[in-house]
Amino acid sequence: MSNILETKSILDVLRPVQDPELQKSLVELNMIRNINIVDGQVKFTLVLTTPACPLREFIVEDCQKAVKKLPGVKEVIVDVTAETPQQKAIPDRQGIDRVKNIIAISSGKGGVGKSTVAVNVAVALAQMGAKVGLIDADIYGPNDPTMLGLADAQVMVQQGQSGEVLEPAFNHGVKLVSMAFLIDKDQPVIWRGPMLNGIIRQFLYQVEWGELDYLLVDLPPGTGDAQLTLAQAVPMSGVVIVTTPQTVALLDSRKGLKMFQQLGVSVLGIVENMSYFVPPDMPEKKYDIFGSGGGERTAQELEVPLLGGVPLEMPVREGGDSGIPIVVGDPGSVSAQELRAIAQKIAARVSVAALA
Repeated sequence: MSNILETKSILDVLRPVQDPELQKSLVELNMIRNINIVDGQVKFTLVLTTPACPLREFIVEDCQKAVKKLPGVKEVIVDVTAETPQQKAIPDRQGIDRVKNIIAISSGKGGVGKSTVAVNVAVALAQMGAKVGLIDADIYGPNDPTMLGLADAQVMVQQGQSGEVLEPAFNHGVKLVSMAFLIDKDQPVIWRGPMLNGIIRQFLYQVEWGELDYLLVDLPPGTGDAQLTLAQAVPMSGVVIVTTPQTVALLDSRKGLKMFQQLGVSVLGIVENMSYFVPPDMPEKKYDIFGSGGGERTAQELEVPLLGGVPLEMPVREGGDSGIPIVVGDPGSVSAQELRAIAQKIAARVSVAALA
């Protein structure tokens, strides 16, 4: 049997194997490449749609099982890599050069831990191999530099072809721009809408982002100028709504969710932060300080996914204050594991939307 026929036979047995998220054949999606067969050893590359694929091990196992059914196969080696798909273009929206996907992290109400979720999701995606940027679009209360350990960072301003260009700060695998880099520590930002609109557009288009798989935008709470500017400026892959189980937070989160839907932005899902409190001296106990099940009920009522529930643990707050996100400082904690799972679900939903 010629090498071409052998390669064809490998593709034939892999054709029924599907990407669980996309529900399409790996072969039809061109995710099986570089097949090499030597003395019963079959080696090929599996190209996933995101480095943060939550089902990576299952897909590899399904591929190995399928190929081992062929006579003469002694060993199956799968090299795994990823190519994040580009979000679809939207008329009247200007994309960012070399940035594949723009994801908003939003909340209807302040104090629900939106920035904590945004920072940890960004770092988790970077830990999994993605190229990640983060815009701290909360112009009036920029906290992301502190949470990323960049409170004392200096942002370089360079002269580009179209004017001044910012060089983002970098830590924990994430590129960051923030208003905090451009003002003194205690200086308040007292701006009206047009000025806020201008700085957000600068953060989008006048930053040397380089090549990014995901650019997360940490929005201020509410349904104001920042949200409207972002939704009308760039083609977004979707928005993640952060809430707590508390009724007042859920009421505001519903308004924020509906706003994005009215603007034609896909809602990737809801994250319920502070789902329950875990006492550090009694980790086996859980206390529903802000109520329970609110995020799940809201997700069901509004017919959007619940991406996960992050517990209220002291190391999460400590990590945010010290500049070491929980997914870095205590990766084995319940909060870190949940935040990583949320990051994987977000990436998976973005890939599904891009390839739909």
